[in-house]
Parts: sequence; C-alpha cells; structure tokens
Amino acid sequence: MNILVCIKPVPDPEKYGQLKIDEKTKRLVREGIPAVINPADKNALEEGIKLRDLKGGRVFVLAMAPEFSRDKLIEALAMGADEAYLVSDKAFGGADTYATSYVLAAAIKKISQGIDPQRDLAFDLVLAGNESADGATAHVPAQTAEWLGLPHLCKVSRLEAGDESENAFRAWKRVEAGKAVFQVNGPCVIAVSTEINKPRLINAMGIIKAKKKPLTIWSNEDLRLDEKTIGLAGSPTQPGELITPDLRRASIDLGSDAEAAADEIVKIMKKAGV
Repeated sequence: MNILVCIKPVPDPEKYGQLKIDEKTKRLVREGIPAVINPADKNALEEGIKLRDLKGGRVFVLAMAPEFSRDKLIEALAMGADEAYLVSDKAFGGADTYATSYVLAAAIKKISQGIDPQRDLAFDLVLAGNESADGATAHVPAQTAEWLGLPHLCKVSRLEAGDESENAFRAWKRVEAGKAVFQVNGPCVIAVSTEINKPRLINAMGIIKAKKKPLTIWSNEDLRLDEKTIGLAGSPTQPGELITPDLRRASIDLGSDAEAAADEIVKIMKKAGV
C-alpha cells in the first residue's frame, strides 16, 4: 500500500506574537519564527505509518513550504515516513488554498509517475490533517482531491483499511446526531482530526535512519506549472487593505476631588440609563 501524507510547517503557536505582515506583499513574514509540523498533519502521518505497518508498503510525505522548512521533512522521516518531497519556490508564495492545492496535486502526480508510470495515481491513499493551525480553512484536502479527481472525506476520527484486494477504507466521523461510518474505495483523500490517534515520539534511532532516507526538493522548474496558476497570481482570494484598529478607550478627566468625581460618575451613569 502506497500512502502519501501532506504536511504543512506552520509557525510555532507559542511564537504567534512575533509574527508580522509585510505591508507591501501582505504576506506573513515567517523568517526567524520557529516552525512546527501542523498538529493535525502529525496525526495524519501517524495514521499513515500505522496503516503501512499493518498492510505493508511505503509512506511518502509532501510539503509546499520555504526551503528553510526542510528540517520539518526530516522530522517526518524520523517519525517513520519512508521518503519526503518538498516543493519550494518563490513563485508559490502568497498562494491561497486554491493555488496551494493545485501545486500539491501536481506534485502528487509527479511523485506517482516516479513510482509507477503505468498508473494514473500510484497511491492508494492520500492523508492530511483536517485543517492547519495558522489558516484553519480546512479547504486544502478537499481541493487537492478535486484536482486529482478523487473521492474525499473530512474530519475523520477513526480509519480502518479493508482487505488489500478490496482496496477499501472505512472511516468514522462525528455528525450532529452522533457518528457516521463511510466506506470509500481507494485511491482517495482523507482528512483526519486530531482525535484519531496520538502521534508517536521521535527516538534516536529514527533520527539516525532519517539521514539515510530520500528527501527531494523541487522548484517550479521541476513541476513546470504556468506562473499565472500558482502563487499570488493564481489565487482567486486576494488580500485586502491592512487596517490597524484603534483599541484605545474614550476617557474623561474627572479631576482630583474625590467627591466631585463621584458625583460626575453618578451623572454619567444616569445619563447612560444604568
């Protein structure tokens, strides 16, 4: 079973106070801010590794991120993934979820061709976290599936693989009335919630093995995508005007006479109908 897991390096939530927005490009300035693997994506990777250990096969990891996020791919390899791909290019910068999913789908197709050129898609399953900690739109998994022409499910809290010959998956997700169970045939895209499992910790042996595992970095020269379809140019969602709200409160100087100040406060409260 070949499984691909999409991961996203996101700014460390504990450092959100240091994030800035470039006033000209209106993009987040991520340089200098420590990154972590998006929490839900770690759950997706854990689920992929568990299925691989049960059914056999390989787990591939894919991320679209700046090249300085390479260490997050190494972390995923140390966790147990077999091979990693990073697509990184300034041309991808400023992408909304639509343009991001387009690049991811193109990369998935290219990786697939390298595995088995005879198949349209060499993956039985594509996994991802349901949403990212920074954007939290939950759009990318479904949009990626649509670009690939695959069935997809979101907010999956439990996942089981059927017999390998059936190439079917059973997925549980919460709904208003309780839980619903779906059966979907692979290849498919499944977005998981953080309640699906507890990601394993990385050990010393995993770190040693990660150094010997393949990690490929592609730019748009490798994917050959029209620059009008990627990055900011290919994004239907465009940033609007940046506004810094005035958070100051109105105030009145009541002077230093306590009794006069108290009388004035009573008048103000009566006028306000309190």
